[in-house]
Amino acid sequence: MKTVIITGANGNLGSAVTKTFLEKGYKVVATVMAETMIADLPAHQNLEVQVVNLADEAATASFIAAVLKKYQTVDAALMLVGGFAMGNIATTAIADIQHQIALNFETAYHVIRPLFQHMMETGNGRLVFIGARPAIEASQGKNLIAYGLSKSLLFKLAEYLNEEAKGKNVTATVVAPSTLDTPLNRKSMPDVDSSIWVKPSDLAAILEFVVSEKSAALREPVLKVYNNA
Repeated sequence: MKTVIITGANGNLGSAVTKTFLEKGYKVVATVMAETMIADLPAHQNLEVQVVNLADEAATASFIAAVLKKYQTVDAALMLVGGFAMGNIATTAIADIQHQIALNFETAYHVIRPLFQHMMETGNGRLVFIGARPAIEASQGKNLIAYGLSKSLLFKLAEYLNEEAKGKNVTATVVAPSTLDTPLNRKSMPDVDSSIWVKPSDLAAILEFVVSEKSAALREPVLKVYNNA
């Protein structure tokens, strides 16, 4: 049984991803931000939920060390924690950018830094980041400056990791969805046809493919999951 870490496991995407991985027979170590959020995830014999402040590098390192001590091996980590912010260049202060970097980049970096070393030692592992279309296409990101810049760092980080891991069965993948079909997005954009968006369950299935043996031949992948949006 493969062991995977899923951060932000109680969010709209996180809940779908956790459900999919449990159904596929993985051992899931899920992180949430507060004790009250543990109940957001239905109990399962292969699910362990931990409260971790991923913004704290030392706390995250301790969490990773404890997981490795308990399970010996972590086969994959899916970094789903993040945040969103509107704003063009005129309205975006450097503090806004720093806040988005803390949410979207640092929370992922704190997890993968110790995990990548473990995976390089074992010669096996999958690291999965959630990118964003505004980080790829300027037309999509011009009014999302802080968000797009913070997400763009994940693409470059994945390139660095894949370069260092060449020759080993260790890969970093960036999956960039368009708009997710969530209740919040439906409420905030009532005039948009939500059928063109990406369903969290469909994205979850793609993430499971990336982590599974079926993706063994993929190297340095960036997957654009836009549906028809």
